[in-house]
Amino acid sequence: MKYRIEKDSMGEVKVPEGALWGAQTQRALENFNISGIRFAFPFGRSFIQALGIIKFSAATANQKLQLLDVKKASAIKLASKEVVAGQHDDHFPLDIFQTGSGTSTNMNANEVIATIASKKARIKINPNDHVNMSQSSNDVIPTAICISSMLDTEHSLLPALEHLIKTIDKKGSSLKGKVKTGRTHLMDAMPIDFSQELSGWSAQLKAVKKSIQAAVKEMSYLPQGGTAIGTGINAHKDFGRIFAVEVKKLSKLDVKTSSNYFKSLSSQDAAAQLSSSVKNLSLVLTKISNDLRWMNSGPLTGLGEIELEALQPGSSIMPGKVNPVIPEAVAMACADVVGNDLTVSIASQSGNFQLNVMLPVIAYNLLKSITLMANVMPLLANKAIKTFKVNEANISESLGKNPILVTALNREIGYDKAAKIAKKSYKENRAIIDVAHEETGISISQLKALLDPAKLTKGGL
Repeated sequence: MKYRIEKDSMGEVKVPEGALWGAQTQRALENFNISGIRFAFPFGRSFIQALGIIKFSAATANQKLQLLDVKKASAIKLASKEVVAGQHDDHFPLDIFQTGSGTSTNMNANEVIATIASKKARIKINPNDHVNMSQSSNDVIPTAICISSMLDTEHSLLPALEHLIKTIDKKGSSLKGKVKTGRTHLMDAMPIDFSQELSGWSAQLKAVKKSIQAAVKEMSYLPQGGTAIGTGINAHKDFGRIFAVEVKKLSKLDVKTSSNYFKSLSSQDAAAQLSSSVKNLSLVLTKISNDLRWMNSGPLTGLGEIELEALQPGSSIMPGKVNPVIPEAVAMACADVVGNDLTVSIASQSGNFQLNVMLPVIAYNLLKSITLMANVMPLLANKAIKTFKVNEANISESLGKNPILVTALNREIGYDKAAKIAKKSYKENRAIIDVAHEETGISISQLKALLDPAKLTKGGL
């Protein structure tokens, strides 16, 4: 491989000839060969996009404040837009596990943009003095976490969540009037309408959607302008405000500058809140996935209430077997998100004095969780909920034999007598109406009215 020599404050470094980065990125590349996980792949493209937005907006703010001349600012902005567009993702090679401030990745962005900008302007543009003007890694990386998570949430996660909610609501409406046996403790309980069951899923998702939206609002207060420790050293007093306006113009995100830079640099409370909300979404999706798996179980010896769409053979040895692959895949992604949230929680505790020192791993796990949930929800909606069929014969047969229907007779014959009837019905595998008629003398027609499953789904007396 051919190399060129780059210099930084520590001396000379060999850098691959075609690399857009410089000495500081190369040192980090050699120091942190840990996981092979980097921001642009497999998760976190939005983080590189956010860095481009930050450098563009900072150059604009510095130009407006007459700290950076037009020629340099214009070149930096052109280079930054190319980074936003993803034209140089291959030149962001650094491992997630690096210095806790993310300084290496900030300098990676500064060096790449400086190299491109220098070529465009045909003048020397310095990564620190010009691209990083009025900034510190200590406010750039927290700001990139805010912007990237907002981009992924608003462009991917929330639309996917809304699509899932609408799919469930539509499916529920189409199944209104189809009554099945409800279950508590996995045991037979009173009847429930399919539409009622699905309305519970929808309500859970709508509640967690509000939580995510509230968390995103907290992420909208940008730390940029606090520089090294929150005091704003080496930045104009109006830099943060002007910067936020420029970010809003470029990204279309509703952002503003933080009201307290000390809080925004030293803590990652907002990121932890958003991670927790996404984790809660994963818990809801796990519940829905498991309900689908149970209802689909069988087809002969399980519940067999629904039939999920057959997507692929289910066994390498058992011919004809078909498994609930989509709910299983969703549940596994959800388990991963729970682990990601634990990592974010632990990392968020590491706000030592004026800086959190686990920023890269917070960014990675938060963006990974958002991406996983955004990707699995359309699958769950389109390949499981939208397409499942109800096995009406099975649900009718089991509903007719359900001894728990006798609960509706409590007010007529008392709990103890009703329990005796339920046990006899179960033991003899007979319809509850027939046993209740024998034990109480209540007419069949009256019992049919009292034990009508559809009526029992409406509650009341």
